[in-house]
Amino acid sequence: MDTAGSFETEGGAAEVLNHLIEGAFMDSMRNPLAAAAVAFALAACGPQIPEGPETAQTPSSSAVADAAREATGRGATGGLDPLFEKAAREFNIPADLLKSISFTETRWQMVRGEEEFEGMAPAFGVMALRGERLERGAALAGVSVEQARTDVLANIRAGAALLSAEAEALKVDRADLGSWAPAVVRLSGITHTDAQAEYIHNEVFATLRQGVVAESAEGTVTASIMPTEVQAKFALPSLRAQSADYGPAIWRASPNYNARPSGTNVSMIVIHTCEGAYSGCWSWLTNSSAGASAHYVVNESGSEITQLVTEANRAWHVAASYSCSLNGSADCGLNGTSVNHFSVGIEHGGFASQSSFPAGQITASSKLSCDISKGQGITRDSYHIVAHGRLQPNNRTDPGPNWPWSSYISKVKAECGDGGGGETPATITVDSDNANNNAAVAKFAGSSSWIATSASPGYYGSNYHYASTQAISDTVTFSFYLSAAGSRTIDAYWVAGTNRSTATPFIISNAAGTILATVKADQQVNGSKWNALGTWNFSAGWNTVQVSRWAAEGSVVVADAIRVR
Repeated sequence: MDTAGSFETEGGAAEVLNHLIEGAFMDSMRNPLAAAAVAFALAACGPQIPEGPETAQTPSSSAVADAAREATGRGATGGLDPLFEKAAREFNIPADLLKSISFTETRWQMVRGEEEFEGMAPAFGVMALRGERLERGAALAGVSVEQARTDVLANIRAGAALLSAEAEALKVDRADLGSWAPAVVRLSGITHTDAQAEYIHNEVFATLRQGVVAESAEGTVTASIMPTEVQAKFALPSLRAQSADYGPAIWRASPNYNARPSGTNVSMIVIHTCEGAYSGCWSWLTNSSAGASAHYVVNESGSEITQLVTEANRAWHVAASYSCSLNGSADCGLNGTSVNHFSVGIEHGGFASQSSFPAGQITASSKLSCDISKGQGITRDSYHIVAHGRLQPNNRTDPGPNWPWSSYISKVKAECGDGGGGETPATITVDSDNANNNAAVAKFAGSSSWIATSASPGYYGSNYHYASTQAISDTVTFSFYLSAAGSRTIDAYWVAGTNRSTATPFIISNAAGTILATVKADQQVNGSKWNALGTWNFSAGWNTVQVSRWAAEGSVVVADAIRVR
């Protein structure tokens, strides 16, 4: 790690409860009012804990529900609830507290962590155990480290054993749920005082108060927490400062930054995952010994965003120089330049291995990316809002294969009012990879006989498609949506090669299916750039450009991207 920033690194009562579980609670996350009803009913079953002051925002029940529905536990026959309860009984800890820690850390997903920041070991399992704590927990639970990484019950037992050991060391009153807070902090590994308070009050204990349920695709409950009126016996968070760059964000300064080079044009947004939970993430990046930072961190529910470095300054979030060959040949003039010079980095609480991302988090992040793009003049497309793993593929994969790129960029555009509905944008690019398209105005489709590849350099976007020439009607289709009829010029992009057809057919049709023209292009030349096919009058609706295989045999035809302007 270079501290100057050259190459930076980067948690009767039984009958009433049964009724709640079988009835209202099953629907509680679909309807926040039902969740409130469950809470009131539960409170009636026993003495209530007096409410303490709530100075910090807690996630809404709907945001928690989004995360729960989209991130049910995997690999546990019969669900996670019996496993949490078994481990809780074995190690004499509150089952719901164990569940809440797990939900805070992983949304009950069995994660396979990766390294995002040097010095922070990867996390594993529904308890997100990492490094020394993973090893110690495995030993305390009597399982191997590998079992604690990969087996759901072993991972939960290892986390439960660690929590119990911390409680024992602190002489916690095990019957008093609020008294467990210091032990939970120790288990988290968070050392930043204010982050500890945020983690306890606004994440782990907020989840206990609100309750949460996760259901399988079949509608059966896989994990659940009954709402509980509880206050953590722990210092409250301090007052928050507002971000100057983005109003909804909280300002928590990181020392890990430096000035951008004079005259730098900020032209990209880089999307990351923390490989951990929100409070642990932002607090780690405010630690000078971390040697890493990001401009923003978005929490799992989307209810909170932290800003760590001003957009005017250079955060340390990508340890790589730019290579346009990794990014669809976009902005090749930046080759060899540190990505950190010209980018804004957004971390997200979560993991590259998770199966989905909460809707609230995606929405909050898209609003943030829109704001950044407007303020910095960044192009809103998949070559300027990009994955960390795309730019640093040798040792990073975040935000992972399940980040919803197509819908995310569509949401960013919609927030900014360009392409999310209403008037058609002035220029539409349709890529052969739908992950790079704005689904509101662009889409690609083709048969399985067309092969996706990135074998030849110079392609647009993520890859290109090719097929052998043959006298058959087998096309791929680039579709683009126009909100009103009008004249448009069509450009095509391809990777040239000596085996390409010299007469590749491009069939231009309007939304009514009327063929306007067939243009034959020589794909042995003029590769890796836009080539004008012509200008036509298109109708409102979905118009198409098809690439056909019907050409002299012995060659291949390429479908890479089209541009409508």
